[in-house]
Amino acid sequence: MQQSRAIPDHAAEERWLKIYYFARAAFALAWVVAAATAAKASPVLGAVLLVLYPAWDALANLVDGSRSGGFARNRTQAVNVAASLAITLAVVIALPDMHHVLAVFGVWAILSGLLQLGTGVRRWKAFGAQWAMILSGGQSALAGGFFIYQAQLPAVPSVATVAGYAGFGAFYFLVSALLLSVRAWRRARA
Repeated sequence: MQQSRAIPDHAAEERWLKIYYFARAAFALAWVVAAATAAKASPVLGAVLLVLYPAWDALANLVDGSRSGGFARNRTQAVNVAASLAITLAVVIALPDMHHVLAVFGVWAILSGLLQLGTGVRRWKAFGAQWAMILSGGQSALAGGFFIYQAQLPAVPSVATVAGYAGFGAFYFLVSALLLSVRAWRRARA
């Protein structure tokens, strides 16, 4: 009886993970569009977007960690929630100096990327199809180093500097959602 209970729980967790990845992809894509259009016209909107991005990450990790067995089981996400909240506050403090904001985003990209990589490795064991999340985490950490480097250059960064990073995030979340969907479809047909 315990085996039959484990299968629906696993299936429900996998369904949740697909929904979560699709939602993360949609938000990141909407954020990129807003950054590429509206933020150019309004510095205030650009600042709001820069604060919103790590705040959304904190909320998304909070909900996912809670829905995926709690934070005792998902320690990387618990740390990611705290880090993203701290970064949200740091962005507020760093504004309007975009050099400082980009450096803060760099630190966050490194930390959250490594935590995402850890979450992806852990989830690989249970769900498979996590290579895009693992790759995204590694790439995020590398991008963070590049942000920190760019923050030291004389050219003033903008919201668009972060938009490329968010765009890659949208792509990787979408790929992960699609991989899980295809995997579930193949299992259903077998």
